[in-house]
Amino acid sequence: MILAVTMNPSVDISYPIHEFKLDDVNRVETVRKTAGGKGLNVARVVAQMEEEVLATGVLGGTTGEYISQELNKSHIHNGFLRIDRESRNCIAILHDGKQTEILESGPTLTADEGAAFLEKYESLLANVSLVTISGSLPKGLQMNFYQQMLEISQEKGIPVIVDSSGESLRQVLIHEEKPIAIKPNTAELSQLLGIEVENQIGSLQEALANDLFQGIEWVVVSMGGDGAFIKHRGDHYRVTIPKINVVNPVGSGDATVAGLAVALSRNQSVETVLKTAMTTGMLNTMEAGTGYIDLAKFSQFFDLVEVTKID
Repeated sequence: MILAVTMNPSVDISYPIHEFKLDDVNRVETVRKTAGGKGLNVARVVAQMEEEVLATGVLGGTTGEYISQELNKSHIHNGFLRIDRESRNCIAILHDGKQTEILESGPTLTADEGAAFLEKYESLLANVSLVTISGSLPKGLQMNFYQQMLEISQEKGIPVIVDSSGESLRQVLIHEEKPIAIKPNTAELSQLLGIEVENQIGSLQEALANDLFQGIEWVVVSMGGDGAFIKHRGDHYRVTIPKINVVNPVGSGDATVAGLAVALSRNQSVETVLKTAMTTGMLNTMEAGTGYIDLAKFSQFFDLVEVTKID
């Protein structure tokens, strides 16, 4: 079973408005509400890949109850730490070909709640083969919280994929215990290293030679429509993807993590791992919903992904 962690989940609300008017009334006929958060997107795609998954994190209030109900409707098992305060809403206003977002920060957790989640997390690992940790930390938790989770997992011999950014990711990278995989983009690499990292092989090879990335088995650098650059142990790979009809790119990175997690949990070859991750990312981009793929199209697009080893 794959355990998908979302520490700061949300209800994602989408308002499509033909002509958005400031300081005026805007009426909406069609509203889309989704159990949101990067790790929940991962969980949905893992489930659609017909792999057993358990979603966890922190939920609170009626908003948290809605998220749990939505996961249950999708037949995704979930075991969250429950708190009294409300989980967050994230609103996207789609207008004039643009997207304006209003993002709540979510509840501030106490030290006791953080400790309670770590206890719950450890208990959930009993039947887990791999963990994904995605997204931002709630306010109130220390920046090394993901590192604490990684230590607990490694004590039990369970590999962890971390898809985060900023200080919470840096804290994971500076310690001896390492995740099996991370999935930064070039902007996140630039932020981590304090240098400009470009979508070029030489620049990426130089960046990933940094000591921060030593001991990580898979570093998957997302390059959007250009595919990805991967460091696997001592080898480098360039992965290219076909041109596709982009419907909704939001969540494609999470779908990539889901494909990576599924392939690793199935102990597949390097080429299959990379092609699976890229395919699930593409399939999400082709759907209107976030964290959704059409599995019937998997084989077709899997065959179109090209993996080249760089000597």
